[in-house]
Amino acid sequence: MKKEKKKESVFDTIKTIIYAVLIAMLIRSLYFEPFRIPSGSMYPTLEVGDYLFVSKYTYGYSKHSFPFSLAPIKGRIWKGEPKRGDIVVFKYPKDNRTDFIKRVIGLPGDTIQVSRGRLYVNGEIVEREFVGEYILKEYVVRPETYQEYIETLPGGMKHRVLEMSDFENKVDNTQKLTVPEGHYFVMGDNRDRSDDSRVHVGFVPEENLVGKARFLFFSHNDKGKWYKPWTWPKAIRWKKLFKGLY
Repeated sequence: MKKEKKKESVFDTIKTIIYAVLIAMLIRSLYFEPFRIPSGSMYPTLEVGDYLFVSKYTYGYSKHSFPFSLAPIKGRIWKGEPKRGDIVVFKYPKDNRTDFIKRVIGLPGDTIQVSRGRLYVNGEIVEREFVGEYILKEYVVRPETYQEYIETLPGGMKHRVLEMSDFENKVDNTQKLTVPEGHYFVMGDNRDRSDDSRVHVGFVPEENLVGKARFLFFSHNDKGKWYKPWTWPKAIRWKKLFKGLY
């Protein structure tokens, strides 16, 4: 009897673990997935050390909505379209594997150009308001100084952007680019430090969209050390916890 109970106990434990894994995968695939920000391309909106949740259902589902992109789905089902200004996670079109996060700037049919650091959408300059200097001190070898602006996209969406210069050749001067149907033009808010649709990313196919960035659930700077627990509270960016993203 004891052996049978022990076998049943082990079997129940394994079964419980399997159920838990399947439920977690279901939630991750259909509802929300966590992501960590590893680079500075979205400063000042998203910082290195930010952790956020992305809603998977907002734009519908493609094979990239599921682990390892293994789902037998062509295109998107229950498709929803991103709005200009949405912060989106997508699979890098060159390998369909690496996760990128950027802001949607151009919708299908739009003409986008950057000239002398200024963004033009459908031939109209996008207005921006100077805020002041932004000094980045975290996760860098030495402090970096940027110019911070509030940019107003067509439709009224306002968000913060950073510029080091308006004369960075690759990113501050582009040709006029027309966004193909079924694709999107994305840019990082850290305009001079972002690989996006102006550089290697190119246009993002709608199939590659993973989801919309919704809110931060954790954030920390580089002041804490994992082997010094007493430094952990000071490293947490408490004001950013559970902050919504727009």
